[in-house]
Amino acid sequence: DIIPQPLLDQYLSMTDPARAQTVDTEIAKHCAYSLPGVALTLGRQNWHCLKDTYETLASDVQWKVRRTLAFSIHELAVILGDQLTAADLVPIFNGFLKDLDEVRIGVLKHLYDFLKLLHADKRREYLYQLQEFVVTDNSRNWRFRYELAGQLILILELYNPNDVYDYLRHIALTLCSDKVSEVRWISFKLVGAILQKFYANNANALGLNFINELVVRFRHCSKWVGRQAFAFICQVGMFSFCFYVYI
Repeated sequence: DIIPQPLLDQYLSMTDPARAQTVDTEIAKHCAYSLPGVALTLGRQNWHCLKDTYETLASDVQWKVRRTLAFSIHELAVILGDQLTAADLVPIFNGFLKDLDEVRIGVLKHLYDFLKLLHADKRREYLYQLQEFVVTDNSRNWRFRYELAGQLILILELYNPNDVYDYLRHIALTLCSDKVSEVRWISFKLVGAILQKFYANNANALGLNFINELVVRFRHCSKWVGRQAFAFICQVGMFSFCFYVYI
């Protein structure tokens, strides 16, 4: 009643490998690009019509197809709602996390948008995997780490102070020592946001421990770049630093 059946059948047939070989090698990519729009038109109640096609595209041998889906999976999650997302999209999302960097960047750019749609218990499972984003196929791909730091600033609001201290703190410290200055600078902002998180949630003990770690690691660093990092961290986190010094 929403889309004529022959039109829907024609769309679903685009994932046929034989069709890609004889008609257009890019047809699967175009199908992946259009899928969120088709899903929105059909509505979540008709997701079963697209589920198999989506899974086929998510395992396509062409990384460009998987990359296209990775960039839009957060939009599809909004369309499907939390239950269908947990059942059908989370396994695909987990697969993209272990894919090539060209695919992973699609997930990373909208990591906050996807995680905020999950239930708290499911969301917490990804704390263990965020560290994996620090490692890339090509170490010179610094924009990947830059994007990670920016996403972590947003993600802080999704987790409690203890989780931030136990998991995200380590990533922030690693990024603050990155070889690329752009990555270090946005990481200093991440550190300031973490301190603000502790202050806003009255987690004073965690905040003081973190500051002591920053002092040891950067203030007393034997290299000038480490001491410079400490100065920049003080600059971006001035309010939180003043508060903890006062107490």
